[in-house]
Amino acid sequence: MSDKLSTPLCDLLGCKYPIIQTAMGWVAGPELVAATGNAGGFGFLAGATIPAQEMERDIKRIKELTEAPFGVNFHMYQPNAAEIVDFVVKHQVKAVSYSRSPGADLIKKLKQNNVVCMPTIGLPKHATKAIELGADAVTVQGGEGGGHTGSIPTSLLIPQVVKAVDGRVPVAAAGGFQDGRGLIAALAWGADGIAMGTRFFMSEESSPPPVTKQRYVDCQDPAQIIVSKALDGLPQRMINNETLSKLENAGGLHKLYLAMVNGLKYRQFTGASFLQLFKSALTMSKFGDITLAQAMMSANAPMIIQKSMIDGLPHQGVLPSGQVAGVIDGLKTCEQIIQDVMTEANECLAALAKLQQ
Repeated sequence: MSDKLSTPLCDLLGCKYPIIQTAMGWVAGPELVAATGNAGGFGFLAGATIPAQEMERDIKRIKELTEAPFGVNFHMYQPNAAEIVDFVVKHQVKAVSYSRSPGADLIKKLKQNNVVCMPTIGLPKHATKAIELGADAVTVQGGEGGGHTGSIPTSLLIPQVVKAVDGRVPVAAAGGFQDGRGLIAALAWGADGIAMGTRFFMSEESSPPPVTKQRYVDCQDPAQIIVSKALDGLPQRMINNETLSKLENAGGLHKLYLAMVNGLKYRQFTGASFLQLFKSALTMSKFGDITLAQAMMSANAPMIIQKSMIDGLPHQGVLPSGQVAGVIDGLKTCEQIIQDVMTEANECLAALAKLQQ
């Protein structure tokens, strides 16, 4: 396979190909991250839904499985954020990704220890602010992306952000990518690579049980992958299923009840105190362009998603997904995914080069 398409993003992260595997809660575990790195991409470990001690365990596990550099994802407003930063520094993790409410003190500590800071953003103004706070690169997610997402299509958003960034840091394009044609399109828009979540979710190495992955494979209609605010008050793209339909039709009091119940479950799972969770919600509402009520409802997301991703009950949980799940018809290994992307990308380049002859 050709070594073409080495970009500034590859130089920054130390990976062979400009392909990033995004951190998906309950999905991006050590096996997926390591497999991505071994195949020449760059993987991020999901840290927003596990206790800090488990994060350190998973970091050590990745290092057992690969010598490739990798990153860690977390929310800087979560109660154990400072502990995670300490583990990142201690184990010399290459990069971190984060979104919403960046913590200036934590970013300063990361940069002092040569950790690449790569937040996910959804608007040009967010990219500018992220760079001011010390971002070394940005991942830009368009509206086709899975989970929490915006409304601007990727094809329109990427050029806008590239223009706003003006070459100061590398840009990774996210939202709707799953093949080599997409990689070439992103490069044509001015990005330095692509970040894929759903495509790596639908891999053999991702953590969810087979029954949940099959639900994604069976979804062969992109129109069934919708944006809803029913889960936590924020727009989130998911496969429309039984649970999401019930949440869409639920009243405000029922949603508040769910938030309280799931908040208790989340507290037990993470070990965070009520005060820590409330402070986290307050921080989200202060710096994340959301209301306090929406921030408090955010406890719904990880615990309801857990039903699908951990318990293997996709009909009882929700199914965050990018729209590309509707055009992916099977699972592959990370090695196959990255090889196919790069092979097709080089074929596209060769075809384009003929147009200049």
